[in-house]
Amino acid sequence: MQTKTNISADSAKKFSQQVVTWYHQQGRKHLPWQQNKTPYRVWVSEIMLQQTQVTTVIPYYQRFMASFPTIKALANADEDTVLHHWTGLGYYARARNLHKAAKLIINEHQGIFPEQIEQVIALPGIGRSTAGAILALALNQHHPILDGNVKRVLARNYLVEGYNGLAKFDKKLWQLSEVLTPATDTGFYTQAMMDLGATVCTRSKPQCEICPLETSCLAFVSSEQANFPQKKPKKKIPEKSTIMVIPRLMDKNINKVLMDKRPPVGIWGGLWCFLEVTEQAQIPKLLFSLGLKATQQLELTAFRHTFSHFHLDIQPIVIDCQLIDKQEIQQPNSQKWYNLNKEESVGLAASTKKILTVLTNNHQLDMK
Repeated sequence: MQTKTNISADSAKKFSQQVVTWYHQQGRKHLPWQQNKTPYRVWVSEIMLQQTQVTTVIPYYQRFMASFPTIKALANADEDTVLHHWTGLGYYARARNLHKAAKLIINEHQGIFPEQIEQVIALPGIGRSTAGAILALALNQHHPILDGNVKRVLARNYLVEGYNGLAKFDKKLWQLSEVLTPATDTGFYTQAMMDLGATVCTRSKPQCEICPLETSCLAFVSSEQANFPQKKPKKKIPEKSTIMVIPRLMDKNINKVLMDKRPPVGIWGGLWCFLEVTEQAQIPKLLFSLGLKATQQLELTAFRHTFSHFHLDIQPIVIDCQLIDKQEIQQPNSQKWYNLNKEESVGLAASTKKILTVLTNNHQLDMK
């Protein structure tokens, strides 16, 4: 019997058996989220692993689970604490969606992670592939997945033309994944496919000689591994610039810098950052509006932060200040004086953390 992908049932079975056999022999089985496996633990790992390497994720995952061991613990935490645990991982919408989803699970599912794929997909930040992975890995449910690693394995094995994000490319790969995912041992198969893409069928220098699919892989047979998946046409990444203003209060007992909490959506949503202006001439007016008067200022070394869709050139300027009325005024809730002498449990943008590291390592910066 032929399927809509022209793969026979026997071929599909052979494919999955080779992959599962390889997993039992070579697959990863000792990652933190593979121990004491629950849908919650797998969910957190899958979200962290989006756009992020396993070696980077492990320490973050361990700290996150130590602080939020249950869905209830995560739901009850305040957003700043959750974002603080995410600081450095990037793509912070992932953390905000985890937090929102935990609250929804408490309110709508009695605190139990849903086991119907439609209900899982309905949670913030979870798409079809992530939902399928959670249910397959944690509960051995039969669902196909299609993350970046799986796409690469399938595109090479069957010479599927196109690139990630191209609709017809993704559609073809979903069809393949649906046909090839076995109804039994789905959890082993799912983990194996992700492991194959991450450790063997890598983006560059794939180790075809140790791949269980070597004999059936059309890219290997035709020496086309480097051409699949095809590269997405490059667009010129826009460049933007900003001046980050860092008001600082210093005396014997105070060493604080003023921060601003970003709106919940958009770049660095919900994270604490420094105030920004587009040109230095705007700084005096900004300081006056904050009840501050500059005494000295120093330009720190400029640096570039790259987002997925643009480069941002940042010029940090530290400004030692005095309070105009000699009294510390009440700041709005969106602003706070961050104590440089101790780490505070708030979510920080990567650029903010970088500047804080410079400030905390160089308390007596020479001013000009």
